[in-house]
Amino acid sequence: MSMLKSLHMEWARFRGATGVVLTMTASVLVTVALGLLIAGGARSTCVTGEGEGPCPAPLLGPEGTAVNDKYYFVHQPLTGNGGITARVSDMTGQIRLPDAVPGVRNVTNGVLPWGKAGLLVRQSLTQGTPYAAVMITGGHGVRMQHNYIHDVPGGPVRGPKWLRLTRAGDTITGYESPDGKKWAEVGTVRLAGLPETVEIGLFATSPGNVQGMASRFAQATAAFDQIGLQGASGSWRRDDVGVSLEEDGRTPHHPGGAVESGGRLLVTGGGDIGPATLDGGLRADFTLIGGAVGLLLVLVAAAVFGGAGHRQDPGPGPVARAVVVGTAAFAAGLATAGLAVPLGLALLRANQNPIQPITLATELRVIVGYAALTAATAVLTLALAALVRRAVVAIVLAAAVIVVPYALATAGLAPWLLAITPAAGFAITQSVPTFAHVDTDPSPLMGYYPLPPWAGLAVTCAYAALALTAALSAHRRRTGLRGRPGDRRPDLQGRFTWTEERGSHPHLFAGAARRWARIRRCP
Repeated sequence: MSMLKSLHMEWARFRGATGVVLTMTASVLVTVALGLLIAGGARSTCVTGEGEGPCPAPLLGPEGTAVNDKYYFVHQPLTGNGGITARVSDMTGQIRLPDAVPGVRNVTNGVLPWGKAGLLVRQSLTQGTPYAAVMITGGHGVRMQHNYIHDVPGGPVRGPKWLRLTRAGDTITGYESPDGKKWAEVGTVRLAGLPETVEIGLFATSPGNVQGMASRFAQATAAFDQIGLQGASGSWRRDDVGVSLEEDGRTPHHPGGAVESGGRLLVTGGGDIGPATLDGGLRADFTLIGGAVGLLLVLVAAAVFGGAGHRQDPGPGPVARAVVVGTAAFAAGLATAGLAVPLGLALLRANQNPIQPITLATELRVIVGYAALTAATAVLTLALAALVRRAVVAIVLAAAVIVVPYALATAGLAPWLLAITPAAGFAITQSVPTFAHVDTDPSPLMGYYPLPPWAGLAVTCAYAALALTAALSAHRRRTGLRGRPGDRRPDLQGRFTWTEERGSHPHLFAGAARRWARIRRCP
């Protein structure tokens, strides 16, 4: 039978399966309804100098990403080319932990892995402007970072570390040294449009202690000495860049500071210079949070359709059924994401929630990617149904490898499952990248996925392709052993017999018996 005829027959069978079509439609309604319900109930409030109210829009960096830009800066203006050299002799800090006694602050000494201190040059003190910095960190060695989202690793930090930052036009270069004599380049970046006069100096900051969806206070203190400037020779200026105010509108909230003594500077700061993943606003994929529930209905529809298919004429095989159910699932997923994402974002904005910036290309990738994920999981489930020949068993298996790993990872348990199971495809809905130089709770609720979007989807598609290949091989073995209904085959004595597919309707055997009476020996 030709593939075109097979597809036509399977499509007619799919349309005639009213329960399967209704289940697929229900998946769209359930996912969209859950997404809009959650988006409609979301309310973000912040405490500012003007009191409690709606959170401000996220701060955007030079490349349109939501960013944090808060640190303590001891600096001087630099006109033209030049640089700064200093030794970071020590870095300490404080970290707030969950309160052991309600109302009593639980603060311990220490530095978070991404606490940072070093040398920085930037266009101006205005938050969100371009910058470049070379630094030591609490647990990730020396780094060269610029424009918030770019990060280059350097060497390890074992004891005091010399740092150097130079400017030549728009080009900024960072160096490190163990002794101030032998220097190694960490990285070179270009800050397009850098003005003639920039601000250059020493900084310290530390992100909050992230635990789940909470971020608690932390700060870093760095000791700088043997400081040398080239091209700048003025008095030090001190700014707590981005510091927030208490409700009275005057008192700084967790201010930083600097103490100078005998050519040594102790700089203390809190905040971060980098991408804002936790506090940069709600994400677009938040609107698809009910996707796992809706996807479960798609698995049911695919398993029922695939389980019924093996009892029909085996001619078309699982490939034609996979094309039909995959196409239907893709359409369902496209309708789901095409409604949930834009409508959900509109509801979030209407309720004055800050939204993580999203480009049109990323929004389209989330929508089309979710449709592709829906199709791949449907094909995988159909192939499982064709292999085990039991719809219920196929549903349980599919849910165990797709829905359960996603649920566990969402709860913060075993996030690595999203790298090795078919649930990896959920990464395609990620609307904000995961940055290696930002600590975050490893959960899809926080936007974390161990694989990039397209790599995650590729894992799911690979599982679907393997399962479909196995189902096709099993189908060929079964039909090869039994033959097609009505086929005549010679036995070992040269006589022809009629074969019937096991599981066919009883009246077919009656017809076979009548035909058997007319068999004649071959000449």
